[in-house]
Amino acid sequence: MGRIIALDYGTKRVGIATTDPSQIIATGLDTVHPNALVAYLKTYMLTETVDCIVVGEPKRLNNEPSQAGPGADILAATIRKQFPDVKVDRMDERFTSKMAFSAMIEGGLKKKARADKATIDKVSATIILQSYMEQMNSLNR
Repeated sequence: MGRIIALDYGTKRVGIATTDPSQIIATGLDTVHPNALVAYLKTYMLTETVDCIVVGEPKRLNNEPSQAGPGADILAATIRKQFPDVKVDRMDERFTSKMAFSAMIEGGLKKKARADKATIDKVSATIILQSYMEQMNSLNR
C-alpha cells in the first residue's frame, strides 16, 4: 500500500501532507513554491510509493470556486499529466485555513509560530488529507 499526498494550493506556497504507508495517519510534510511542486513530487516518489494525490478544491460558501480555484484546477491537471499512473482526487477545502489556525492554537503553538503562513499551509494540507481519509473510510463501510 502506498501513501496518499494532499496539496493545499496557494499562489505563493503549496502545503503538502502525507499519510504513513498504511494510510492511517496524516502528517504535514512540507511547503514549496507552486513552480517547484512537480520536481518536489518526482523526487519524493523516487523513495516513496504514492497511491493517490488529493488536490484541495477552494470554494466559497455558495459553492462557487474561490479566487484560488482556477490555479488549483491547473495544478490538478498538471499533476494528472505528470503522474499518469497515480490517482488524482479533489477535496473541498473550505475552512481549512481557519481550522488549521484553530488547531495550532489548541496545540499550544506560540503566536510567532502561528504567524508563519507556511505552517498554516502545511496544517491545512493535513486537514484536507484527514478529511479525505475520513470520507474514503465512510464510503468503504
